[in-house]
Amino acid sequence: MIESGVADRLGRRIALRAVDDENWRAVADVAPLDGQRRFVAALAARYLLLSTREQDWHSLAVCADGAVAGHVMWGLDDDGSHWIGGMVVDAAEQGRGVGRAALLTLMAWLAGRDGCREFRLSYHPENTAARNLYASVGFRPTGATEGDEVVAALPAAAALGAGRGPSD
Repeated sequence: MIESGVADRLGRRIALRAVDDENWRAVADVAPLDGQRRFVAALAARYLLLSTREQDWHSLAVCADGAVAGHVMWGLDDDGSHWIGGMVVDAAEQGRGVGRAALLTLMAWLAGRDGCREFRLSYHPENTAARNLYASVGFRPTGATEGDEVVAALPAAAALGAGRGPSD
């Protein structure tokens, strides 16, 4: 279990857990709001399959006080950067700070790993919710693209100083 003491707006502790025999079905059923399906998979099951088949990505369950509330995955690029992707917060959990808390928790954990120097992620330019979330913790566009998505980066050292707390 990965914890950093970050809570959502309801005061629930957000933790990241390995996807295992007990929680994989709940993680697979995580679904975003209907309007977000043009930016992320309709169900987190697609990301679970991707991490199982490609071995480059590592899926984690996002849990709020122990209950599955979302999915996030991370990977290590050949250039040493750590990528964050496949973040989906269940529609019923959105607007509560779960995504922000999960992002901060994952970045704090990854920043403590040997050789972690930079985070990268990508988002569709029309996905303003994702863009605003990532910018609020310090991600800045690099000028590069990944398909039709904007690539943003944040030095790992800066991530340790990113905002924390239930109101974040």
